[in-house]
Amino acid sequence: MAFDRYMAIGNPLLYGSKMSRVVCIRLISFPYVYGFLTSLAATLWTYGLYFCGKIEINHFYCADPPLIKMACAGTFVKEYTMIILAGINFTYSLTVVIISYLFILIAILRMHSAEGRRKAFSTCGSHLKAVVIFYGTLIFMYLRCPTEESVEQGKMVAVFYTTVIPMLNPLIYSLRNKDVKEAMNKLINKASLMN
Repeated sequence: MAFDRYMAIGNPLLYGSKMSRVVCIRLISFPYVYGFLTSLAATLWTYGLYFCGKIEINHFYCADPPLIKMACAGTFVKEYTMIILAGINFTYSLTVVIISYLFILIAILRMHSAEGRRKAFSTCGSHLKAVVIFYGTLIFMYLRCPTEESVEQGKMVAVFYTTVIPMLNPLIYSLRNKDVKEAMNKLINKASLMN
């Protein structure tokens, strides 16, 4: 998405040729293949865990930190694999997004029109808000060793990044749309008139 925004803002006249079908397919397929391979590695390391006693995950879904905390033995490799994979994934993807946005920022600052700069900042700002919220919660959850306290905090964070953020995304992105803003203002004015 960041590369798409960079091409749309930085090279709008070349957008159609640079964002060809082949480029889009590559941009879409790489994250799926990479995500499958890292998930496969994380899943295979889960088979090295040994469980004893109460086998009930203290979480809303089968996340790694509560699974590691529940295991009796074999957690060392799984724990550090989780932290290393999460660190690589977060570092790589955040680096790509940050570099893309640096290029976008440079392209925006070169614009002569103040209105054009304002629109470009508005377009990118909503995406950056979603990125910061999403990555902030994921980093909080996966880049630390699992403890009882972190697993309990992780449950609250998991609700936030699995439920709240996806519900906020349409709101964040649609509030840039003039028609949606007008409809929202009408709804708020109508509601205030009824009270």
